[in-house]
Amino acid sequence: MVDLWQEIYGTIRRNKLRTVLTGFAVAWGIFMLIVLLGAGNGIIHAFEQNASERALNSMRVFPGWTTKSYDGLKEGRRIKLDNRDVDDTQRLFPDHVGSVGATLQQGAVDVSFGKEYVNLSLTGVYPNYTEVEPCKLAEGRFINEIDLRERRKVIVLHRKTADVLFGKSHTGPLGQFVRAGGVAYRVVGLYNDQNENNNSEAFIPFSTLQLIYGKGDELNNIIFTTEGLTDEPSNEAFEEDYRRAIAANHRFAPDDDGAIWIWNRFTSYLHTQAAAGILRTAIWVIGIFTLLSGIVGVSNIMLITVKERTHEFGIRKALGAKPSSILRLIIVESVAITTFFGYVGMVAGIAATEWMDATFGSQTVDTGVFQAQMFQDPTVDLGIALQATVTLIVAGTLAGFFPARKATKIRPIEALRAE
Repeated sequence: MVDLWQEIYGTIRRNKLRTVLTGFAVAWGIFMLIVLLGAGNGIIHAFEQNASERALNSMRVFPGWTTKSYDGLKEGRRIKLDNRDVDDTQRLFPDHVGSVGATLQQGAVDVSFGKEYVNLSLTGVYPNYTEVEPCKLAEGRFINEIDLRERRKVIVLHRKTADVLFGKSHTGPLGQFVRAGGVAYRVVGLYNDQNENNNSEAFIPFSTLQLIYGKGDELNNIIFTTEGLTDEPSNEAFEEDYRRAIAANHRFAPDDDGAIWIWNRFTSYLHTQAAAGILRTAIWVIGIFTLLSGIVGVSNIMLITVKERTHEFGIRKALGAKPSSILRLIIVESVAITTFFGYVGMVAGIAATEWMDATFGSQTVDTGVFQAQMFQDPTVDLGIALQATVTLIVAGTLAGFFPARKATKIRPIEALRAE
């Protein structure tokens, strides 16, 4: 066995370029397959994570501009949602609507405690906000029905905001009063969200914000959970009925999709899943063709290798070497080269996915409606990487086996005459 490995080592040293080309074909095929699969998994995992943070059985309704003239009114009219729309959402659709709420924002408000202050947005919310959005309580409580009904001056801060306001004084934030725009609010809770870099929002009761900042009955958007809408057709039918009800309140055409925008998270999730399936298929197709290119490269080089060594095989046979020993030499050499460079490609591919995770894994995109992570955990199943490596090893072995087997059957005198 030692002699066999010495021969293989000597052959590799004499044919450095050929060995490098063979190894590069193997390593590149494995590397590209892992990188492609990792990048695709990173995008898919991010989609799944973003979806899991929000209630899938929920909708969010945003005002827009009319795109059609209707009932004597011209197109281009700004639609403003109000409290009546919230009430109608609950009243007109009792079979398909669960909890209902709304949000309203007041931006650029200085919130202070002692000498410390931060500038942030106040968001008026209903108690159902945490059911729908990725807002998780860290301490205390969230806005409740009594706060809403009595228009209490209570506030829920982001944990990082609380650290800025209360950190230096080492004061526990819960129960303390902060001033926001000249109004004192009692801190009743601290929250976290999926984007730890976004701490520029504090929550107060929806009714309190409407009252203090003179918003009347206007609101920014309506959020509610749904019940019994388990497929895309039922969701689409509900959206048509809902749009018709809101259209009656604001005198726009029921089929005017621009007047209000309905973000249906269930149908969005279905579309995302379909897109993820297409992405997986595309990545596998590209990855397999990349792997096939590596297999073709290995096969061609092994064919050339055997042809070049036909003269050598003739000498070996003339000196008494058995065909099986020549065959074993080619196979072991092929397995050794493809295994080593396959491992190199696999390690390089895993390192590339780790780099992608470190570079892009924390990046988010702000859609104006929500912030979403676009890349997360670009991992590849180790079993897939090993299977791809084994595939190339087998391909390289077979590529060397058949011509080598043919060469060993040639009579020594014919092999010696080979160019």
